[in-house]
Amino acid sequence: MTRGTRNTRKEIHFERPNLKRLAEEGFTSIDMHLHTDHSDGHMTVERVLKKAKDCGFGVAVTDHNEVTGSLKAFAEREDVLVVPAIEISASDGPHILAYFHSARDLRDFHSRHVEPKQRKNAPWLAIRSSTQTIVDALESYNGLTVAAHPYGYLVFNKGVQKCIDLEYMPHSVLDGFDGLEAICGGMGHSLNARAVRLVERTGKCFTGGTDAHMLGDVGGVVTCARASSLSEFLEELGKCRNLVIGKEKTPAQKLVTGTVLMGKHSRYFMPSMRVHLEQNLPRVRHYVKRKTRDLNGKNAR
Repeated sequence: MTRGTRNTRKEIHFERPNLKRLAEEGFTSIDMHLHTDHSDGHMTVERVLKKAKDCGFGVAVTDHNEVTGSLKAFAEREDVLVVPAIEISASDGPHILAYFHSARDLRDFHSRHVEPKQRKNAPWLAIRSSTQTIVDALESYNGLTVAAHPYGYLVFNKGVQKCIDLEYMPHSVLDGFDGLEAICGGMGHSLNARAVRLVERTGKCFTGGTDAHMLGDVGGVVTCARASSLSEFLEELGKCRNLVIGKEKTPAQKLVTGTVLMGKHSRYFMPSMRVHLEQNLPRVRHYVKRKTRDLNGKNAR
């Protein structure tokens, strides 16, 4: 099919992945979005690797603005395919998933473009770089740039398409992304369904992951491709020759995750309030400006 009209119904499945059957059919399955205790997750890298090995899937450790967990997983992997990765929180809201062909590129990108912009008193929250600045920097590296949960979370502007729809940023910013996260385990089903339709409209490549912070959630959403190496896997994704299979967390699982996140972020409470204020003031100004424009338009008629 031509770009922008691809039918993903046979490629994206809202169901529990049968990892054994997928392996028998020649697929390598990877949970492409999860967080360890190197950022705000509750699980160690060692436990993640053990579960991945026991259950037969790979992982991409995507800690917030941090790479120590991903690099550790890559260095200590045994019979587990590990994708060097990171999730970057942009100053204007969106979260960006970046996947690399090598640990060296991940380390270099982080040291050049993330670490200097991190807030030392709130390292997992938004860095001092915009979405456009981050995706422009990623252009220099061999890998995939993916928009995490493009329509979420909740009232926050953590998804790039949500920001575009609300006119916080121009539609052109989406051009810098290679792909979109079609199923995010932490999102509600309706927003993931919208993400799938966005994949169909744009023709971009697509991934899926649990956004796990607890070990029990890991592996519940996987991205699958017929590939035996890291480079082959990412190349297959870039060509849209993959599947995404998984289901969202239950309300109980989301409640547990929320409790864990509150505990992990409590040490950064005051700095995080300042970050959220910085991020939301432009939204408030934009909202007032838009409402004023609409009101003036009505009055003119």
